[in-house]
This record gives sequence, C-alpha cells and structure tokens, in this order.
Amino acid sequence: MNLDRSKLEPFIRLALAEDVGDGDHTSLSTIPEGTEGKARLLVKDFGVIAGIEVAKEIFRIVDPQLKTEILIHDGEAVKTGDIAFYVEGSVHSILIAERLVLNIMQRMSGIASTTNRIVKLLEGTGTKVLDTRKTTPGLRYLEKLAVRIGGGVNHRIGLYDMILIKDNHVDYAGGISNAIRSAKKYLKEKQIDIQIEIEVRNLNELKEVIENGGVDRILLDNFSFAALKEAVALVNGAFVTEASGGITEENVLEYAKCGVDYVSMGALTHSVKSLDMSLKAIKS
Repeated sequence: MNLDRSKLEPFIRLALAEDVGDGDHTSLSTIPEGTEGKARLLVKDFGVIAGIEVAKEIFRIVDPQLKTEILIHDGEAVKTGDIAFYVEGSVHSILIAERLVLNIMQRMSGIASTTNRIVKLLEGTGTKVLDTRKTTPGLRYLEKLAVRIGGGVNHRIGLYDMILIKDNHVDYAGGISNAIRSAKKYLKEKQIDIQIEIEVRNLNELKEVIENGGVDRILLDNFSFAALKEAVALVNGAFVTEASGGITEENVLEYAKCGVDYVSMGALTHSVKSLDMSLKAIKS
C-alpha cells in the first residue's frame, strides 16, 4: 500500500521532536557512540499487523543508514512469537526510533485487527464496513490507513471531501429540503465535485429525502432493525444506504442482514485494543 509521505513525514518529525528533545540522554550516557547492533520486532498477540511500511519510514527518517529486513507485511495475520522484521545499524538510532515505531504499530495493528474481524463477519452479506471521523487528532491518516489494511473502507477523510448533512445541519438549515437545496446550490456555485450524503433519524425524514432526491447516500442513524429493513425497502436501490449508531462487533451482522450497503463504526478507531509487541535487542 503506497504511503502519502506528504502527510506522514511531518507527523514523524514532529513526534520525534516531541520525544527526543535535546537528546536521548539515557542512550548517550550508557552506550558508546558508534555502537552497532540489531533488534527484532516481536509480536506478543494475535491479529493483523499494520504499520510495517510506516515503521520503515520512521527508521529512514531517524537514520538513513539503518537497514530493515521485513518478514511479515502489512495486512498479514500474526500470532504470539512471530518476528515481523529485523532492524540493524546504529544502536542510538534504533533506540530513538523504538517507541515511536511501537506506539504506531501497536495502535494501527489493533485497528486493522478489529476491522478485519468485522470484515470476516460481514462476508457474504454484501455490506461493507466504514470508519468515521472519530479519530485521534493528528493520527487520522494512520488510523484510516489501518482500516484499509484490515479490509475496511474509508468514509470521508475530513470535512472537505464530502458533504455530510447531519442532524445539526438539518436543524440549523431549517429542515431537510432547505439543507439539500442549499448544498446543491453551493456545489454548483463553487464548482466543487463531491458527493452529498444526508442523515435521517426516522422514516418520515427518509421519505422527505426520497421525494427531494439530489443526494448520493442516505445515512440511517439509530434505526431499529425493523425500521432499517423498512427503510432499505423504501429506498429500493435508488440511493446508497449506510447504517450508523450503536453498531458493535456483537450486532454488526444483524445490521448487515437488513440490507444496507454500508455500516459505519466509530469503534474501529476510537476504542480498539492495541496489539501487543516489542522491539528487542539481539545480543551478539
């Protein structure tokens, strides 16, 4: 998977500056300058690994002379005891990169693992799982990358790449019809080519959207299973449908069985358990 280095490199440099400050005084005081060594990335959990390519970028930025040997690639299943990669070179450089590599890989792998479990649950339903904007500030690119590595689909990246008219927008705009009409006018005047999605809270709002048209996707928020099935039948394929609100790993299959095209889950990024791993020195 290709990385967007224009987003990744500034983040890495900022994270390193935050951690290193005026120097890694522990390493500088205990390990002679110029010491060379080797370390391995040891997996201590079961799941799907993510962040391998990001780790390579971190090592490159810390010290271009560091060499990596990749044994397991992004998106592959891992188990306790697996070695994902080796890194070799300046011990000072390896230790500077260590915590950032682990923090990123553990979180990304947790997201990828959770996403992958959902994807497997949804196999055969025709429903795909989406992430949301419920991401950690500054980490959105990496968290959404992890969702893709796990087999999920990214929703909009930010406020700029889709119009998503939610309940607050509808209420402030004076209703669904006003909101849709204004959004379409805005896109035409600004000559912006992005999709329009609108959230509905009940079947009456859904019927109003269907009557108005002019949107690409309808977000069915906090619908019961019975209402969701009825909503999908009313839409009848005229719009892309997405269910959201209270969707968990335990109930996601029931939502999918209602016939929606997508389920969106903030839990993919805001409350996952990180995958345990460590970077261990290899003693010569």
